[in-house]
Amino acid sequence: MPEKQTIERAKTARRKGKSATTQAGEFVREEIHHIRRGKHGARSAKQAIAIGLSKARRAGVSLPPPKKGTVSEKTRRSAERAYESGQSGNSKPSPRRSRATEGALKREGRTAASRKALSRQTRSAARKRTRAQRSASARRAAGTKGRRGRSAAARKAARTRGRQG
Repeated sequence: MPEKQTIERAKTARRKGKSATTQAGEFVREEIHHIRRGKHGARSAKQAIAIGLSKARRAGVSLPPPKKGTVSEKTRRSAERAYESGQSGNSKPSPRRSRATEGALKREGRTAASRKALSRQTRSAARKRTRAQRSASARRAAGTKGRRGRSAAARKAARTRGRQG
């Protein structure tokens, strides 16, 4: 069950008109936090992210499941189920199943949420996208910053360029 704070932050993001992935990011952040705090572990950074996305879908974030052929059929079906349960009135989670999942995750390591593991995951995810896709996504992100945010980013970029030269 996601924490109240996380749901509130996701709702705030939704009110501000942020995308579903931004809203879901709050749940992923919570999951990483849980692993770092030692509540449970995860096999990999990818699994930690998947748990967060699943929680987001169940909480009602309108994050559609991945398209056919992009991920394994099992993953897609699981995401579909989570999405459906979030869109319809939430049924209570099974306590027995929750305990089993938690028990299995407790046996996993905590390094999945390390900076190194997350960095590796981010880089490998970015590598799968084309240069044009990466560029378009950066342009979209810059658009949501607002005037002051863009100005600060430009100053930071100038400083970074200064260091490289």
